[in-house]
Formats: sequence, C-alpha cells, structure tokens
Amino acid sequence: MDMPRIRDPWWLGPAAAEVSERAARASGPGGQHVNKTSTAIELRFDVRGSLSLPDDVKARLETLAGGRLTQDGVIVLFAQEHRSQELNRQAARERLLALLRQAAIRPKTRRATRPTLASKIKRLDSKTRRSGVKGLRGRPADDD
Repeated sequence: MDMPRIRDPWWLGPAAAEVSERAARASGPGGQHVNKTSTAIELRFDVRGSLSLPDDVKARLETLAGGRLTQDGVIVLFAQEHRSQELNRQAARERLLALLRQAAIRPKTRRATRPTLASKIKRLDSKTRRSGVKGLRGRPADDD
C-alpha cells in the first residue's frame, strides 16, 4: 500500500524549515520489531513563530489545534498508524496540511437581519395554536 507523496507548494517553500520532525518508538503490539525500530513520527510546527502565515490564519490555527497546541504555541502531531516511518511522516504532514487548509478558510461574517412580517405572524399563530392545545389539557371546569 504505497501512498502518493505530498505535492504541495507549502512543503517546497521556506515554510518547510518551520516544521521539525523526530522519529520515536511507536506504542502497541509488534513484538521485537516495535522495540528496535523508531517508526512513529512526532511533527512540530511553531505557529506563533511562523513567518509564512498571516496573523488571522495563526489565530484560527491555534483554535483548531486544541489540545495539540503547547503553551509556547507549537502544534505537536504524533503519527504511528503505519508500520513504516515514511508512511507515518506523510500521514503527519497530511494532518498538518489539513489543519492549515481549514485555518486558511475565512469564516463568513454574519450580517444582522430582521424577521419579516410574515414570519412574525406565523410565529404568533403557532404560539396561539400551541397555547390552545395546552389549555385543553387541564381538568374540566365545573359549570354548576
């Protein structure tokens, strides 16, 4: 199962220097193989120190990273899904790219609108109808 290499200009430019990778031992089953090979990848990206990202993208990226963000503003991604170090490296890079692409999307600004007259009338009619239904649920009145 050979995964295609990432062909993204972001990895080819100066921003590639802002990413550091370190091989580590993966946890889980694997017998003797897991004890002697470092197939897991720990990828670190310094969001606050990045020169290639605009400030608004940095802010959204810090929010999206959640628990993967350290107090120093570094995103730490740990990939150990595959048995191959290269596949884990690609998986970690793809996860970082997915975070960056998501952070690059500027949310639409909400414009305040007022409800139309028809929607106000419809709402009041439904409230009146509901009130009538609930009023019929009570005990019958004694009309003596």
